[in-house]
Amino acid sequence: MSLKLYFAPGACSFVPHSLLELSGLTFEPHSVKLHKNEQRSPEYLAINPRGQVPVLVDDDEVITQIVAILLHLDAKLPEAGILPASGLARTRALQTLTWMNNTVHPTFTHVFMPHKFTDDEAAQQAIRAHATQSYRGLLGEIEAQAEKAQPWLTGERPGALDAYALTLLRWGGFAGIDPTTLPATWALAQRYAALPAVARAIERERLVLNIYKPRPA
Repeated sequence: MSLKLYFAPGACSFVPHSLLELSGLTFEPHSVKLHKNEQRSPEYLAINPRGQVPVLVDDDEVITQIVAILLHLDAKLPEAGILPASGLARTRALQTLTWMNNTVHPTFTHVFMPHKFTDDEAAQQAIRAHATQSYRGLLGEIEAQAEKAQPWLTGERPGALDAYALTLLRWGGFAGIDPTTLPATWALAQRYAALPAVARAIERERLVLNIYKPRPA
């Protein structure tokens, strides 16, 4: 059995990256540097023609899209606790995971890359400003969930929701959102980051958890 994960430092690929480390399973991590456009190289496009991360290669099977990768890993590693095993707890976790992926994540894309949606500079500024306010509200919804964490978002074991919450909170710094103003989520992210296995992924990606910088008055 051979597992390879293609990830980009600081991207959503941190979610499966950290969970693979937590699982204890042997895998080959491959860093894809987006700022160098490595995702557009012929070698990478041969693996994923869409030029996106993450990509999981399980033996000869290439799996893309973060939710599909997490579900594949959850089925492969049921003991890892990536998602609750069954019942309403699993349904609720999937409900939150897909919301993080299809609502919170794309809202941040409008903050960070408004040029993907228009080439008009004034419109880009308007998109960024509007999306920033929306993103702040979405992080507030995660904060309400983090306040109920026991101690993790799906109960007694860290899993996919905690990894994604850390990622989304960290991105808030790029939107001018101080993560410490969301104390429950910030505490959750710090707990997750402090796990030795997760710390390995953080070190490999060279991540700084709080990237917020106050803007000059």
